[in-house]
Amino acid sequence: MVSQPLGPLDYLDEAIDTLSGRVEEAVAPLAAALPRLDRIPGGGRRTAEVLLAEGGVDMRRFPTAAPLASWAGLCPGQNERAGTRRSGRTRPGNRGLRMTLIEAASMAARTRNTALAARYHRIARHRGHKKAVVAVAHAMLVTAYHLLDRQLDYPEPGADYFDRRHPERATRRAVRALERQGYRVPIEPAA
Repeated sequence: MVSQPLGPLDYLDEAIDTLSGRVEEAVAPLAAALPRLDRIPGGGRRTAEVLLAEGGVDMRRFPTAAPLASWAGLCPGQNERAGTRRSGRTRPGNRGLRMTLIEAASMAARTRNTALAARYHRIARHRGHKKAVVAVAHAMLVTAYHLLDRQLDYPEPGADYFDRRHPERATRRAVRALERQGYRVPIEPAA
């Protein structure tokens, strides 16, 4: 009696193994690019395979990362009327690549001590979870574009990347936090 309900599960496991083998055969010519994309936090081998299958390895057909993001449907939306900027929707694009990158971005948001997770938390604080995930997916796609275009490996910049890049912003943010607590903070450069 126990083996009867497990029959469909065995069939599904075999089907998954068969499809995984076919995917590996199809991706074999692109195997050199897979390790580059596999190192992006939140992504994985399947994300890299989808990115290569949908976008290809040769990034020369996209002059910059912006047309690639537009084609994938991950570019920021634009809605402006009479000089007032409103929240815009992203445009429709390649559904398979978009959904894969959004799922990978959700996973990247949960990683620790990575620049993508720090980006997610910075954006989610003001704009919410969904917009932050789309922004991280866009950042992942732009990163993948540059890794493939320049034949580079992914260097993890770390969670403090944005603070190191703009130290004056980090200083202002810390001063404002102390002022909200009721302290007056004079700023003097260290000797």
